[in-house]
Amino acid sequence: MKTIDLKGSSRAALGKEGATKLRKTGNVPCVIYGNGDNILFAVDSAALHPLVYTPSAYLVNIDIDGKKETAVMRELQFHPISDEILHADFYRIDHSKPITIDVPITLQGSPEGVKLGGKLQQLARKVKISALSQHLPDTLNVDISALGLGKSIFVGDLSFENVAILTPKSAVICAVKMTRAAIGAAASAAAANASPAGAAAPAAAATPAAKKK
Repeated sequence: MKTIDLKGSSRAALGKEGATKLRKTGNVPCVIYGNGDNILFAVDSAALHPLVYTPSAYLVNIDIDGKKETAVMRELQFHPISDEILHADFYRIDHSKPITIDVPITLQGSPEGVKLGGKLQQLARKVKISALSQHLPDTLNVDISALGLGKSIFVGDLSFENVAILTPKSAVICAVKMTRAAIGAAASAAAANASPAGAAAPAAAATPAAKKK
């Protein structure tokens, strides 16, 4: 999986008022927890943007006053009006234990149903997986070449080596929806291939009877 570097500085437990003052300086209160002691720290808000505003998933190499940690971002809090990042939670990685993380889905191929006039809809952009850090993929590639009109691919249809998918199996990844154009094309093809109903077979030409001599 891709990695991204983040530099922070340790902070004390500031409380609500202290956290507000910290944010006014352009910093975001953060915490790293799991597999060890909790560490409170702060990072520059702009430094979080490449990690937050992206469809990609990353392992995060965090440098807190020279102390190195590897983590995944677990939770974000945003201001309800300004969308300012208010807080970020990171979960420390133990490379001997599976990691839970959301990873993006990449659809590959041109569906058969789209070639017939259907419309492809991607209903899930990410799925939650669990895997050891060395097996974490950048993305899950899903081949949709054989997806026909009116058909869907579900999470339960997916399988990847060394990766457990935690998103419910009933969740729909993508579907090819029927369109008016597809319905019309299917009707025209059916009409062209069908024999006229109830049509009588053409009469054979009459052969004149031979005259007796």
